[in-house]
Amino acid sequence: MYLTQALKRTMQLEGRNTATICGDRVRSWNECGERVAKMAGALRKMGITDGERVAVLALNSDRYFEYFYAVPWAGGVFVPINIRLAAPEVAFWLNDSGTEILFIDDNFLHILEALDGQLETVREVVYMGDGPVPNGMHGYEDILAAADAVPDALRGGDDLAGLFYTGGTTGRSKGVMLSHTNFVCNSYNVIGGMRFRPGIHWLHAAPMFHIADGLAVFGVTMVTGVHIFIPAFTPEDSLEAIQAHKISHGLFVPTMMNALVNHPDIEKYDLSSLESVAYGASPMPEAVIRRAMEVIPDCGFIHAYGQTECAPLSTHCGPEYHVFEGPNAGRYKSAGRAALGVEIMICDEDGNEVPRGEVGEVCVRGPNIMLGYWNRPDLTAEAIRDGWMRSGDGAYMDEDGFIYIVDRMKDMIISGGENIYSAEVEDVLHRIPAVVEAAAIGIPDEKWGEAVHAIVRLRDGETVDEAAIIAHCHEQIAGFKCPKSVSFRDEPMPLSGAGKILKTELRKPYWEDKQKQVN
Repeated sequence: MYLTQALKRTMQLEGRNTATICGDRVRSWNECGERVAKMAGALRKMGITDGERVAVLALNSDRYFEYFYAVPWAGGVFVPINIRLAAPEVAFWLNDSGTEILFIDDNFLHILEALDGQLETVREVVYMGDGPVPNGMHGYEDILAAADAVPDALRGGDDLAGLFYTGGTTGRSKGVMLSHTNFVCNSYNVIGGMRFRPGIHWLHAAPMFHIADGLAVFGVTMVTGVHIFIPAFTPEDSLEAIQAHKISHGLFVPTMMNALVNHPDIEKYDLSSLESVAYGASPMPEAVIRRAMEVIPDCGFIHAYGQTECAPLSTHCGPEYHVFEGPNAGRYKSAGRAALGVEIMICDEDGNEVPRGEVGEVCVRGPNIMLGYWNRPDLTAEAIRDGWMRSGDGAYMDEDGFIYIVDRMKDMIISGGENIYSAEVEDVLHRIPAVVEAAAIGIPDEKWGEAVHAIVRLRDGETVDEAAIIAHCHEQIAGFKCPKSVSFRDEPMPLSGAGKILKTELRKPYWEDKQKQVN
């Protein structure tokens, strides 16, 4: 199994038909494939050899799409960079991965300037924008025009295809190693679970650095679909694109869905082309999914559940279960059932399956499971036990195989579709001299699903206010990771017998009237 096979097959079947639409740029599959082969040639000319890493920091575009195929065609490994990171975090991802070539667009040139002298392995930078090429960089179109197409390197199977970084429970980001087999098997799961068909029109509105959109980069190509790109999500741009390009399929995290279906002008747009919309990655308020089904009544909604380590799809809950009456009523509150090529087990701490209806940890097994964490065999051994990926999510399974997520066994906060690890936030909070104890938890938020809330205890005689704490965090980490609110306590934090802060106790006042904490 290898990623570029789908591109070559689609060129063979639909070569003259449209592959990508990005603003005024419309390209056929033949054009797209030729550009991929030439960009791979450019990468080889710049010294990329098998297994070497090539990163990208950019907004969505057709060039981003070409990057995802050109890198493996050249034998390299793609490393998509989160566009919301602060400069020091970007530096860590690039240095830790050993990235040699970085693709970047206009929106992030300021970050590159801030990293001057801090990058240990990056030796070439490719400018993906349309303006004048900055000094010291290669222009994307320039190097493509000057390159010769090269044969596909044909890396595949368990060869490393991509590194997708995620937050670490110790506060350190870790690279999830995903193979060609991982991505290809996930694409097969996605095609069935998310109702892909030949010729679909997919809107890339979710950020392309996120693996949630990555499932479409490869899956839509497999079914000879059409990729339509907007730089970043706004409800207006998304609604206009759906109408103009007859979008049939897409993915929106709950915050995006909320903004879309509650847009005051939504009824002015023709959304009748929408056949299937997936959502996931953070809590979906019932009011939002009800509103979505009201304003787009002929569209089928699918709840997708998974994680980066699973490439990412593990389960899905289809349109037939998004109903409020009849035998399937209430099923939409579940995360659905196992995808075609996935095994799901709810287990106890020792890895034994628990009875149906009993809460345990979601464990996943299949060819979609990651190779491991980059340069972290210790964390890999902890996460994958006897072939099962321990998700860190608490859930129960009913008699029909539907899983219901009830709590997060890891202290991860999901806000606006982004994973935020409390340990990273707490590390920053503890850098404040006045703070003696700190905990970061997720609390309900109508817009973001969850918001980061900090609970701090100050040293005797010390004072610091909420605004100062939040400002301090913004200086250290990306804005989406920072607390939106802070509360203070005089008593020590509640601790477990092992001396760990009992965050379940800290969360209770905020979640006691909620049925579940995650979707």
